[in-house]
Amino acid sequence: MSLVTTKGLVSPLVIDIENITKDYVMGEEIVHALRGVSLQIRSNEYLAIMGPSGSGKSTLMNMLGCLDTPSSGRYEFNGRDVSAMSDDELAAIRNREIGFVFQTFNLLPRADSLRNVELPLVYAGLDSDTRRERAAHVLREVGLGDRLHHKPNELSGGQRQRVAIARALVNDPSIILADEPTGNLDSKTGDEIMTLFENLYQRGHTIILVTHEADIAHHARRTVRLRDGLIESDDGDLSGVGILPRTLSGLEADATASR
Repeated sequence: MSLVTTKGLVSPLVIDIENITKDYVMGEEIVHALRGVSLQIRSNEYLAIMGPSGSGKSTLMNMLGCLDTPSSGRYEFNGRDVSAMSDDELAAIRNREIGFVFQTFNLLPRADSLRNVELPLVYAGLDSDTRRERAAHVLREVGLGDRLHHKPNELSGGQRQRVAIARALVNDPSIILADEPTGNLDSKTGDEIMTLFENLYQRGHTIILVTHEADIAHHARRTVRLRDGLIESDDGDLSGVGILPRTLSGLEADATASR
C-alpha cells in the first residue's frame, strides 16, 4: 500500500503506537485486553476498527482517544509521547485535538444545540462571543442552522448525532474518533450520518470508526480487525491519504441534501 500523495509527499503521522499492551486485574485474574498492538494512522485517513466482543477494540479506542494509558509500549500523538503523560496533559489532548462521537450522543439534556457544541470551547478558555460564533458556524455546516436553540428532546436521533458531530468538530481536532456512531439510529438515518462522515473525510479530516458492523466499516478506506487483543488483519487503500485540504466548506449543502 502506497502512502505517497500525488505531490510525492508522505502524509504526516497523527498516531503511532508500537507494541502497546493493556492488562486489567480482575480479582485474582489478569485480563490481557491488548497483547502487543502496533498501528500507524496518517493524516486524512478514514479507518475502521472492527472486532467481536472481547477483541480489544474498545480498549484500543480508549488508548487512541487518550482516555486510558497502556500498561506497556509506546504511543505518540502528533509526534508527542503520550504514554506517560499526566491526567491534565491527557485531558488537554482530548479536549483540543480529538473530537469524540458516541453512540449515545452524550448531549446535555437541558442545553440547546448551541450550548452543547460550545462546551469544548469553554474548557479551551475562549470568550463567550467567540464560542457562540464558532458553535453556530459548525452547526450550520452540519445542516442544523435552523436548530441552534433546540434541546436534545426536540431533535430527532439523526439531528442529535449531528449536534454531537458538530461538537466534535468545533475545536478543529486532529482526528475524529467515532464509537458505533449509528448504533442508536435507524438504517436511513444511519446512512445520512455516514454520508456526513464521508463528506468530512473528502474535506481532509482524519476519521477513526470503531464498529462491529461490516456495512458501517465498509465506508472506511482501511479496516483494522482485532481478535484476542491482537491485530488480525490490516487492509485498505492509502494511496490518496493526505492530498485533500482541511476545510468544512460545502458541508452545509451536502448535509441539507441528505436530510
